[in-house]
Amino acid sequence: MLKHGILGLLNYHEMSGYEIMETFRDSLNYFWEAKTSQIYRELQGLEQKKWVSKTVVLQSGKPDKNVYSITVEGQEELLRWLADDDLGLRVKTPILMKVFFLGERSIEDNIRYFESVKKSCEWFLKSLESIPQSIDTYSNKMVSKEKALYWQMTADYGRRSTKMQMEWAKSCIKQLKELKQE
Repeated sequence: MLKHGILGLLNYHEMSGYEIMETFRDSLNYFWEAKTSQIYRELQGLEQKKWVSKTVVLQSGKPDKNVYSITVEGQEELLRWLADDDLGLRVKTPILMKVFFLGERSIEDNIRYFESVKKSCEWFLKSLESIPQSIDTYSNKMVSKEKALYWQMTADYGRRSTKMQMEWAKSCIKQLKELKQE
C-alpha cells in the first residue's frame, strides 16, 4: 500500500525522498504511518519495477539529491490499483485484538487503559486541526485543485473515526465502572 501512496504523490509532481517523507508527515501520516527508511526502500523497489525514474541533481556543498518522478508504467499501476475492486475494508485493528483479551487484567487497569485510549483520541483530534491548512498549502501547488476535495474527504473520515473511537472508549470506561460497583 505504501508503494501506491508514493506513486500517488509522485503523480502530482516529482519529489525527492525527503519531500515525500515531509508530505507523508504533513498530510498522510494521520492515516498511514511511513518511516523514512520504508519510503526509501519502497522508492528503490519502484525504481526496479520501472514505475518511477530517478534524476540525480548535483548540489554544491551538499550531497547530491535524488528526484523521483512517476513513469507511464507507474501511472498505469496507480490507476490499476485505484480501480481494484478490493475496497480495503478488511480490518486488522491491534487495539481490538488487545481489548478482546483485557479480561485477563484488573478492572482498574482496564479503566486506565481506556482512559489512555480516550486521551490519545483527544490528542489526535487536536493534531488534525492543522490538516485544513496543510490541504490548502499542498493544493496551491497543484494544477487541478479539485483533487484537494478528496484530501478533505480523507481528513473528514479521520475526524469521524477518531470521534467514534473516543466515544467507544468513554462507553467502555462507563461499563467497567458499573461492573466495578456491582
